[in-house]
Amino acid sequence: QNYLDNFWPDLKAAHELFASITQARRERESEAQENNGREYPEHLAVEILEAGVKSGRYIQGVLNVNKHRAQLEAFVRLQGIGSKETG
Repeated sequence: QNYLDNFWPDLKAAHELFASITQARRERESEAQENNGREYPEHLAVEILEAGVKSGRYIQGVLNVNKHRAQLEAFVRLQGIGSKETG
């Protein structure tokens, strides 16, 4: 802010951009505090998820995302299915 005020006092677009970035950062920090430091809030309570996994309503596994096509390609590798481990 000081840099913009001292060297670019008339550059309105830069001041607006700085204000926008500052506001977005404050909102993100506020949301993080509300979510106990988690970047994303939980959608369902842990107890509901655990019961759903046990009943078969939900599945549990590892999310794999294609780093080259992240927006288009991902899958969940179920635990114990298709793994090389033997039990």
